[in-house]
Amino acid sequence: MLKVGVISDTHIRNLAQGARLAEKLCAGCFADVTTIIHAGDVGLPEFLDLFGDREMHAVRGNMDAPVAGVPIKKILTLGGFRIGLVHGWGSPFQLEERLRREFQGLSLDCLIYGHSHLPACHRVGELLLFNPGSATDRRDAPRHTVGLLEIGERIAGSIIPID
Repeated sequence: MLKVGVISDTHIRNLAQGARLAEKLCAGCFADVTTIIHAGDVGLPEFLDLFGDREMHAVRGNMDAPVAGVPIKKILTLGGFRIGLVHGWGSPFQLEERLRREFQGLSLDCLIYGHSHLPACHRVGELLLFNPGSATDRRDAPRHTVGLLEIGERIAGSIIPID
């Protein structure tokens, strides 16, 4: 079984803050993951380098400056499953519908997004819609959260509170 850590909306402002968060996650709920996905609004791009030798995938959020190799959206294939990755924009109202249209006509098993800071893990038909929430800025969410995907015969997600 492949375990994937999912994080979004970290808004890291200094590397000391980023190092503390990466260390906490790598020693805790991301200890067994081989891949980490960041769904945008990273803050400092150097934060992505703090997770050791784990494979890292990221997209640019609406608050991120352009960085080479970090697109607005992408499709990954992990464990035979197609995963769409995009941050999001605008109002949280109908956010999932707008993001699904971004990948219209493309066959996805999972769509990972961020932006709202509100965790979500549910299916629309066979498509898993997954937002890990925010590890650093919960806004209206009750807790700071990250996500885990478990990929085997099926792709499944869980939201993990970290405080």
